[in-house]
Amino acid sequence: MSLSNRIGQKVPSVTFQIRENDQWKSVTSDDLFKGKTVVLFALPGAFTPTCSSAHLPRYNELAPVFKENNVDDIVCLSVNDTFVMNAWADDLKAENITLLPDGNGEFTDGMGMLVDKDDLGFGKRSWRYSMLVKDGVIVEQFIENDEPGDPFKVSDADTMLNAVNPEAVERPFATVFSKPGCPFCAKAKALLAEKGIEFEAIELGNGISSRSLGAVSGQLTWPQVYISGQHIGGAEELEAHLNQ
Repeated sequence: MSLSNRIGQKVPSVTFQIRENDQWKSVTSDDLFKGKTVVLFALPGAFTPTCSSAHLPRYNELAPVFKENNVDDIVCLSVNDTFVMNAWADDLKAENITLLPDGNGEFTDGMGMLVDKDDLGFGKRSWRYSMLVKDGVIVEQFIENDEPGDPFKVSDADTMLNAVNPEAVERPFATVFSKPGCPFCAKAKALLAEKGIEFEAIELGNGISSRSLGAVSGQLTWPQVYISGQHIGGAEELEAHLNQ
């Protein structure tokens, strides 16, 4: 299998058939790339393990940082139909990513990345790779090595972000374990919002119990806040941390 980069070349000219708002829509390569800076990453299939657990979620998570570094759009491409890609986007809540169905494999074939996955019953699929495209021209490309299995070492979001800007800084992200009606929980969320820190709230009774909170944080009081994986504590500890 020959997997060579196409740096300096234009992306293939293809018309994609997508389903948007219950209507069919044709989207061309020019629509996606002309006059724009675009990161595209391609993967073997929607709903598959590595693609769902790591590849797409990390690009979705880092999308705001890419935007801050002059990337107009992030495109996830797979040889799947539009219904599958739309369902996958909904399942992963991939609101920061454009999921592109290359159902006939035309774009992937034009990139020289169409490979046989007959042993898995997949038929023809895309090899895993990523690329940075400016005004339709490929300026950087990371292709996984031709080795057994499903290698995932160089087409990840962090490698691409480093290529876009080695000085790019990831925004902090917080997780708040809270419970309904808790004033200290409300204060913690307000403090995070005031500092512009994105957060997810995991509510008591909706995915977590007091017992599981204790197992995770070692604390039984609400809220418990984590920022970028670091345990901060309750509202008072959070306020002190943010004021540092």
